[in-house]
Amino acid sequence: MSLVSCADVPALGDLLDGLRVVSIPLRTRFRGIDYREIAYLAGPSGYGEFAPFLEYEPPEASRWLLAAIEAAYDEWPVAVRESVPVNATVPAVDAVDVPAVLARYDGCTTAKVKVAERGQRPADDLARVAEVRNVLGADGRVRVDANGGWSVEEAAASLERLAAYGLEYAEQPCATVEELVELRTLLAHRGVDVRIAADESIRKAEDPLRVARLGAADIAVVKVAPLGGVRAALAVAQECGLPIVVSSALDSSVGIAAGLALAAALPSLEHACGLGTVELLEGDVTTDRLVPQAGSLQVRNPEVSPELLDRWAAAPGRVHWWQDRVSACRTALSADRARRL
Repeated sequence: MSLVSCADVPALGDLLDGLRVVSIPLRTRFRGIDYREIAYLAGPSGYGEFAPFLEYEPPEASRWLLAAIEAAYDEWPVAVRESVPVNATVPAVDAVDVPAVLARYDGCTTAKVKVAERGQRPADDLARVAEVRNVLGADGRVRVDANGGWSVEEAAASLERLAAYGLEYAEQPCATVEELVELRTLLAHRGVDVRIAADESIRKAEDPLRVARLGAADIAVVKVAPLGGVRAALAVAQECGLPIVVSSALDSSVGIAAGLALAAALPSLEHACGLGTVELLEGDVTTDRLVPQAGSLQVRNPEVSPELLDRWAAAPGRVHWWQDRVSACRTALSADRARRL
């Protein structure tokens, strides 16, 4: 199932008119990067965030362009809640640094912990998760995210050890849908009670519903930008039939607002969402930053500050790079539409 459509994509000149690009440093190296480059489209509804990671090719990145266009030119679905509970995010830091990371997330009683980091050992994961459990206490919820970094056997062995800390779930422990199915079977055989959540197997898939059809996961992690916008992500959430965790892709507050719009429109919301990641950035493009207060985010769409766009402005060469990327992604949308006609 293709989620990419371009029936109402504005002309390229309109998309590039007023395009702004920023480069914001991260507090801690995350996902292998130290700076987050983000482009913003300006439209009649405000700003839309366009920030596919740099290695994504146009066919994949074009979905992120659709999400930015929706935010800048359209309206989001009606909200059914005014606030959304969120989790803290703990990068692959040393265990000694965990308390300082968690201290930035006001009132959050759920934490997502990065594991399976390249160059680290299983003992590093164990120590990090143990310290998160220590800080949150027995009543806190701890989930881990491997970003598909384990083989099936590695995942089973690691989760058997980590299960001692009462995991809420493990997010994308293996890379493929087939591996997730195999892992769930293996964990059941070994008596390891850890639920599996799918992220990359949904947001990077041509058929995001395949996870549910094959019984590969207990929980679906849904992100707005990789699925082509709030309405497209809401359709996936409703069709998959699994409990939903709305998450972000290392967004500024503009992108987080889209994630909040999705979480606010869901009929039910059983788990804290991964929308507290603005705390991973040293800066933002709004003074009304979407950061947790008492463990939740209020549903709103903050106003972008021209001064902060200037403060974090990327170098001219990078602006040209992003202009070319918008053009390439729009071309990919047109090609996709032509294939389906």
